[in-house]
Amino acid sequence: MTRGKGQSGTDEDASGGRTGGRGEGGRDGRGVGAVGGGTESSGSGDIVRTLHLLWDTGPRPSRGPKPGLTLDRVVEAAVRVADAEGLHALSMRRVATELGTGTMSLYRYIPGKAELLDLMLDHVQRPSENPADLGDGGWRSALEAMGRATLALYRRHPWLLQVNQSRPVLGPSALDGMEKVLSRIKSMGLTDPELISVIIAVDGYVVGAVRTQLYQQEAEHLSGLTDAEFWQVQAPVLTELMSSGRYPLLAGLSDDAFGTDFDHFEFGLQRLLDGLEVFVARRGGGAAG
Repeated sequence: MTRGKGQSGTDEDASGGRTGGRGEGGRDGRGVGAVGGGTESSGSGDIVRTLHLLWDTGPRPSRGPKPGLTLDRVVEAAVRVADAEGLHALSMRRVATELGTGTMSLYRYIPGKAELLDLMLDHVQRPSENPADLGDGGWRSALEAMGRATLALYRRHPWLLQVNQSRPVLGPSALDGMEKVLSRIKSMGLTDPELISVIIAVDGYVVGAVRTQLYQQEAEHLSGLTDAEFWQVQAPVLTELMSSGRYPLLAGLSDDAFGTDFDHFEFGLQRLLDGLEVFVARRGGGAAG
């Protein structure tokens, strides 16, 4: 269940500032339109200006009134809006309302919504400073920790699924996180492209799994039916079909085959790491832990 990757357009809000384009439809409320819907793209704004903001290397105004806000406060307010109402609700005007200020005052800190989105990505993906959060020192535990941390990140910020991050603007959080993971998995003894591919594989698995989880939550919210109620409606038809003899393998599945007690995420993560462990052993790389 994947959605196509789109490119953000460029719109003008009422104040004349540039905002990101798509993903403006949907309803209010967290989870509604926060997972499905349009796709925003990282790197769709002024890339050079965004880099200056991310790394705090841009020119500082030497004249004019003292700013009443800070860039961090603007970004934090934008994240709060996206978390609570979905990415479709994010605009410069909405962030200004969250901060209790005028929309035009935000443009003193940031050019527009496209650049703001890249700063939001860097803000929420800031890696933990606790070394223990990357496992016990082995490469397998580091990848396990990375996978679980990514799962938790997307659950906290479902709007991340709406952002096409295939071409990210690299800020300190992205590079710090990559450096920390590489330091733990270098012992796998793989080539550099293979190490990057390992990270991509784990990240891709996690994003796919969390997309399924969040889509299920969104479907429940939109339909008003719990998961149990949804399947109960289909039960009479499914019971008849399973008795027809047309689907003997499906009919023979145990009662708990589709139960909620089985941790599909953890099962899939461990089997992915099992495969990597076999590959590393074949290459003569370091032990998993």
